Formats: sequence, structure tokens, C-alpha cells
Amino acid sequence: MGITQAIKSWIDSLQVRFVNPALPKMQLGPDGTSQNPVMIQFFTWEAQHPDMSWWKHFETEMPRLAELGFTQVWLPPPNKAMRKEGQGYDAYDLWDIGEFDQKGTISTRWGTREELLQACSTARQNNIGVIIDAVLNHKLGADRSEVFSAVPVDPTNRLRAVGEEREIRGWTAFDFSGRQGKYSGMRWTYEHFSGLDWDELSRTNGVYRISSGRHKGWSTKVAKELGNYDYLLGMDIDHRHPEVRHDLFSWGSWILDETGGSGLRLDAIKHIDRSFLLEFIKKCRGPPNREKLFVVAECWSANIRMILPYIRAFEGQAAFFDVPLHNNFHQASKTGPSYDLRKILDNSLVAIRPGDAVTFVDNHDNMTIQQVGQSLESWVDKNFKIQAYALILLRCHGFPSVFYGDLYPNQECFDQDTSTKLEQLLEVRKKFAYGPMRDYFEHKNCIGFVRLGDLEWPGCVVVMSNELPSPEYVTTLSISEIADGTSAVFRSFFNASWQITTDGEGWGEFYCPRNSVDVWVKAKRE
Repeated sequence: MGITQAIKSWIDSLQVRFVNPALPKMQLGPDGTSQNPVMIQFFTWEAQHPDMSWWKHFETEMPRLAELGFTQVWLPPPNKAMRKEGQGYDAYDLWDIGEFDQKGTISTRWGTREELLQACSTARQNNIGVIIDAVLNHKLGADRSEVFSAVPVDPTNRLRAVGEEREIRGWTAFDFSGRQGKYSGMRWTYEHFSGLDWDELSRTNGVYRISSGRHKGWSTKVAKELGNYDYLLGMDIDHRHPEVRHDLFSWGSWILDETGGSGLRLDAIKHIDRSFLLEFIKKCRGPPNREKLFVVAECWSANIRMILPYIRAFEGQAAFFDVPLHNNFHQASKTGPSYDLRKILDNSLVAIRPGDAVTFVDNHDNMTIQQVGQSLESWVDKNFKIQAYALILLRCHGFPSVFYGDLYPNQECFDQDTSTKLEQLLEVRKKFAYGPMRDYFEHKNCIGFVRLGDLEWPGCVVVMSNELPSPEYVTTLSISEIADGTSAVFRSFFNASWQITTDGEGWGEFYCPRNSVDVWVKAKRE
């Protein structure tokens, strides 16, 4: 590491030095168990079940999820979308979770309110928590258009006007007539938004900052990308408006009460006023039974220096998805054996702030980016997917999240070999990956680590490689497990016929197939 980079890293660490880590204060698994917690994102972007609603599918899979060791399930947004097949990120009405005839349907893409609540109840019976995806940045699918004043701005620099203030017509009026004021009587108008991307009068796309009445412009407490990153898409919510704040604060408590949810995933936080989000989290945690509410924020940046200021701003109230680690996985899968595995954790959140890191390999965000062919593609290919899962599931740091698309058959990204090995890694996490950790990051193309176990659970040895397959089928690494003065026999978890005997000091030549992973556990004594 150069001097400049060392100084930058030192400054970054100072930003969060006095912020307590978030994860130790949160409920990650059921009370009274020492089992390793783990989360699954239970959907892909185009997820649908051919024979039942998605909520019913979730309910029927509960026994299997519990058996695999999952303690939390992140569900797709439960709210009514702007269209019948919308995933919920095109949020129309947060208060309609499949109960009212709106947008041509009572059910959401995922199912009805009754099906959702039944599935959540079944999850609790299986000691699995439910994470609600909260889409608080924008609204889409307005019921009426309105005329108001706005200023067109440069899409690449939202602080620079590219025209005079003028009247435009925007789709900003949300009446929710199908709901008729149940749960919330608020009707949204242009007064509750800060920007939009369509003028119905001139029928032109663009980015327009609403300037009528008491509008204060863009929020300053957002990311600085594109000058100001307040605007993302649709009707951009003004989180400083008192009516908006009251409605969203009320919704947060209501949706957790309705579903019995154990946590929240906050969507698109780079575009939302930070002071609002912090207050939103604190209010959701207000009731006595929700002090340990799990909260994870989506701050999509591969640059750790962009995430650390948010950790400071959120005061230890939220964990963050480790996008920098995901990007390392992507680079490793893209470059193959030229990637130095000793650097796989460099500049990741789990390396710098492990108590704030929700680790993942892939999810719907980078999946949709890949599908539309944009330059931000960051999919982790199958040549490194199992190595990546071993790094998040079997190490002692961070809270791992598994992607539905990697585990369950689907039309978008499923690979049977990946799914089979992922199930095996989940079993290892559940039964063996416990205790302190020792790293053996010794070689560019082969690294390993040891989980030493504890009084209740055994440990394991993990070896992985990114070398190309060759006649030399395996890669070896000299590793010491617990030195107890006697030799021990280890077997491969993936291939029981493979065995290693360590010497009296605990050293052994552990190996794995090239471009793969192996896990070694102590063989049971006869």
C-alpha cells in the first residue's frame, strides 16, 4: 500500500472510529441458540411460481429454509406497484399490500395481503425472521396530472439549471381511490415531491426540479454524484415535507406490526435525505419489542470511501450491504487466475467494519443491470461463485445473505452445480464454521483459513483456488489446525474418500480441486 492510499485509509477509519457497529445490536437469529445466523433474499427480479403465488411459495418452502439454517428472509417489496406485474420498486401505494382493487388488480405481483400475512406467520413459527423491503425514495403510476412550476436541470449535474423556471404538467397526484383512506388518509400532490422526469405539456423527458410554492429544492443530505443525487426516478419524494414524514413514519411502524417483520431493507439510500432515514429507523425501533430490529441499507457503491460516511451518519443504526466485496468477487470471476486471491478482501466493508457488513455474492440489483446490458454489470460468474460463497458463509465476520437465484431453479441465472455446492456450504456453516479464525492467505491462486471451533461446535479447514483446471487436479496449502499435541484425521466434506492426517503439531497439506473449494472436517473416531 502506497503512502497516499495509507493516509486515505487512515482518514476513512477516523470517520467511523467512534461509531459502534450495528450488527451486534440487532436480532439476526432466534433467541436461545448459538447457531450461525444467515439470510436469504427470497426472490429474483422476474421471480414467479407457475402453480401458486410467490407468498404461498415462500410459505411452503419454510421447512426447507429452516433445515438449511436460514434465520432471516428478505422478501420483495410487498406494496402495490404501478402495474400488475411490477416488482414493487415501482411503488404506487405503500399502504396497499394486496388488499384493494388498484392498478387493475387486488393482488400484487407476489400475492394477496392474506397470503403475505399467513406466510409471515408460518415463518415466525419456524423461527425465521422476515425482512421488509422499504421503497421510500419515489412513487410511480399517479392517478392524475397537475400543473406547477419547475426548473429543468442538467441530468449530469442536477445543480445546474439548463432553462428558465416554467409551468409543466406532471403525474404527481396520488388519490388511492381504491383504498378510500383506510390506514392512511394522505393524498399526495406535487407539493410532496421534489422532482420528476416528464413534462406532459411539452411531452419531453428530462430532470425537472419542482419550484412551486414552498419547495426548497433538492435535499443537500444525499450523495454528491451528478452534483446532487436526490433524484433517481419517477416522482422523487421530498422527505423534508412534514406530511410526508408523518405518513412514512406511520407506515414503517404499521408494516412491521401487520407482518410481524423482524427487520427492514432500505432501498436506494444514496437518493434519500439522511436525516429522514435516521429518524425513520429510530421511530421504527421505538416500541419496546423492536429495539433489536434488523436494518440494512442499500448504498450501491464499490468504493468503500463512499460508504463509510453513511456509517457515520447513521450512528450505528443500520448495517450496509458490502458492495465493495461483491465487486471484488466480480473482478475475480472476470479475470480468472490472474486475480490475486490474497487481495480478495481488500477495501471491503467486512475487512474494515465487519460489524456493519451484510455480505453477499449476487442479488437482484446487479442481476437487472446485467440483463439490460448496462456498463455497471457486476455479475459474479459461476467460475468463482462457490469460492465467493465460501468466503461469506464460512468466515466469522459479517452477516451473509444468499441469493434465491443461486439456490432455487429459475429462468434467469440458475446453475445446478452451484446450487448443490451452495447447499453443502450452508450445511457446513450450520454445523462446523464456528470459533476463532486463522487466515492462510499465502499464495496468489490458493488461500485458506481455519475455523477453530468452540465448546459447542466443531471447526473446519477451508481451502480455495482460482487456478485453471489441469492434469494436476488439486492445489495444496500447508495449514495448521488446532495444535493439541496429537495428530488428527480430516476428511473432505465434499468427497468423503479424501482424508488427511496432520502431524503432532497440527500441520497438514490440505488441498482442494483447482478453481474450486474444499472444506475439511475432523473424521469421527471409530
